[in-house]
Amino acid sequence: MSDLLKYILNNEEAFRRNRLPSLYSDFTPQKKTNPDGYAVNVAAWEQALNRAAKRGYTSSRGVRVRSGSSVSGGTTPVKRKKTDHLILRTDESLLRDLESSEWGRPAALGTVFDEAVRKNSMIPITIYKTTSGLLQKKSQWRVIDPGALSPWNVMSWGVRQLKGFVISESDSAPRLQVQELVLVENLLETADRTVKKATGSTASNLDLIFSREMFAEEFSNILNDTTELSDSDFDVLLIYLSRDSGSIAYDGREDDGEITQQDTTIASIKTLVSTMSKQVATLEAKIAELNQSAKTALANKNRISALSAVRSKKMVEHNLQQRFDTLMRLEEVYTKIEQATGQVNMVQVMQASTEVLRGLHTQIGGAEKVEDIVEGLREEMTKVDEVGSIMNEAGPVIDEGEIDDELAAMEKSDKEAKEKEEAGAVERRLAELDSLKHASSEAARQARAAESVDSALADNIDRLSNMSVEDHPMPAK
Repeated sequence: MSDLLKYILNNEEAFRRNRLPSLYSDFTPQKKTNPDGYAVNVAAWEQALNRAAKRGYTSSRGVRVRSGSSVSGGTTPVKRKKTDHLILRTDESLLRDLESSEWGRPAALGTVFDEAVRKNSMIPITIYKTTSGLLQKKSQWRVIDPGALSPWNVMSWGVRQLKGFVISESDSAPRLQVQELVLVENLLETADRTVKKATGSTASNLDLIFSREMFAEEFSNILNDTTELSDSDFDVLLIYLSRDSGSIAYDGREDDGEITQQDTTIASIKTLVSTMSKQVATLEAKIAELNQSAKTALANKNRISALSAVRSKKMVEHNLQQRFDTLMRLEEVYTKIEQATGQVNMVQVMQASTEVLRGLHTQIGGAEKVEDIVEGLREEMTKVDEVGSIMNEAGPVIDEGEIDDELAAMEKSDKEAKEKEEAGAVERRLAELDSLKHASSEAARQARAAESVDSALADNIDRLSNMSVEDHPMPAK
């Protein structure tokens, strides 16, 4: 089983075992008999191939492994292969990679690609490179090509509209054509990630200038950490970013005039700095290796090998020093260019600001016009004050003594009202106290009367208890 088929079976939910007979069969006739099932099968294959290509499993051309590349963040370098992610080659090798020992080869793969091309989710690469606007939103109306209105096309369309007539068409899947298809979904995702990464951490405008080599190195693993975009992928990506989305200016296109000689020179300097940095790292590693070789030779009492290693080390160190000097000069030049670019931007902003201020001053009319406006404003404000004074003089004359007497009378009346209210409150309080005192006296009198009755009753009880029978004579019989 190929890696491609293994990936699809392990990661695509639509490729469950009970669905494989339908997916590997020629389901082309279902377009008429079962449109929903037909659409599901086509979408399943299209999605599976897009995702597999994104992971680098669909490349049918030879791939190469980059010997210096490794996945960042890992402790052990992991080699990355360079393969297609945005392009799918449809040929015998693809059928062979998708072949199952139980179900054979997918019989309707040609139908899947025809449907994908029809709805522009996959585009033949030759058509994409030569035709602009394929990925732009289409308008609701379009101009009909007169060449398409042949008698047979008109007759065929008319017959299809008549009920009761059936046009005989082939119900079997078309033969798989050998071609390269641009995977639009993967292309759009890659372009979006590339733009976000390029503009997300930009310190200056010079950081957005790349040579093709630097661009390919910077964004090679934008889709997948374990594989790199192929050269064909970058061709398609650069066309989309420059022609279809307008995100970059690319001098690989003849119709693009935005790349200046300054941009080209800056890109060359950046590329040279990157190359020199790699050479420095290589030479440093070589020096460390030769130094270790010399130590090993001395430990083995091999003086000749040790001298040879030291001699080679000295030569490499000399080359390293030259590379260091060159790299320092290049970095100094690049820094000056970056500084000059910032100054140019600043001057451009200042010049634009000057034009804005000049335009505003033109609208104002100059300082003399402003002085005239301010002077006129002052005169009008003075006129307002004069009119107010005149209106005040024309009003009635009021005696201030009468105002004071009226105010004193109002204060006296208010004071008398308050005193009267306070006197009434005192009288009500005294009446309440008298009522309480009368009630208290009555209660005390009633208490004393009750005590007298109780005392008399007690005396009578005592006298009755002291009387004997002899004190009262018995009546005669």
